[in-house]
Amino acid sequence: MSVKKSVLQALEENRETTISGEQLAKKLNISRSSVWKAINSLKQEGYSIGATTNKGYRLETGSDVISFEGIRQWLGPQNQEIIIEAYKTIGSTNQVAKKMALDGAIQGTVIISEEQTQGRGRLGRRFFSPANSGIYMSLILRPNVYADKAVLVTTAASVGVCRAIKKVANKDLQIKWVNDIYLDDKKICGILTEAVTNFETGLVECVIIGIGLNFRLPENNFPADLIEIAGSLFEEKPDLLTRNRLAGEIINAVLELCEDLENRDFLEEYKKRSMVLGHKIKVHQQNNWSFARAVDISEDGGLIVENEAGELETINSGEITIRKME
Repeated sequence: MSVKKSVLQALEENRETTISGEQLAKKLNISRSSVWKAINSLKQEGYSIGATTNKGYRLETGSDVISFEGIRQWLGPQNQEIIIEAYKTIGSTNQVAKKMALDGAIQGTVIISEEQTQGRGRLGRRFFSPANSGIYMSLILRPNVYADKAVLVTTAASVGVCRAIKKVANKDLQIKWVNDIYLDDKKICGILTEAVTNFETGLVECVIIGIGLNFRLPENNFPADLIEIAGSLFEEKPDLLTRNRLAGEIINAVLELCEDLENRDFLEEYKKRSMVLGHKIKVHQQNNWSFARAVDISEDGGLIVENEAGELETINSGEITIRKME
């Protein structure tokens, strides 16, 4: 680990506590000069570090830069060894994660970035991913399930994100099948799941779970085409909650659920959070729209609907919208 990363880790572990340059130097077995250089370099990268004469350094409450060092302290004991690659800016975390997965990246590997320049949602749509306001990350999973069960991964991930937010922010969210998370009738998070399947065995070799969460309002708000439908978890960053902490809790919750997909207990929570069950919806599949009523969630995460003929059918892919007249 570089000197700068070692200093950052020490500051993150002692957030809100002043630690002297001498203590840092002794703890890390480096010179005071090296500590000073590392602190200045971190400041240039956007970290808000307070310095008090004869007392030392500390990360200020407003400091909220995404980093491996900041996330790691919030990971559960079972996740301390996972690989996390943090970026300032990236094209798409899912694209990088897919390449890493094909190159053999292990279960639980995480790609996370402050900003995406080519963020994508479902059906190839652009996902607005500005710097300093969101959490954009992709997890690599190797779930050992058949392709027709892969929708369960998205379902589990949705519940995991909701659980993490409830834990650290005490906010109750709703889920729009299959992958959108809403707060106060506005979308604050999208989940894009992409799978690589072995056609000979029918097993999914790896799944990439892309999570895009609007943590706080962007500096210049959302673009005009999104302002009526997009929202954020907070209007401004809370003093005592960082994106690193929430990212760590999301990783914990998603990995826990996805490591045991045969245990479908989370589906009951998914149903309780559903904003579509019991409502009339429009269903988009294979370039066609049809009307139906959302009835239930299947054991494999599919949406059970009653179609216009009064018959029940299960949708495992596609897109839906809630009919506003009801």
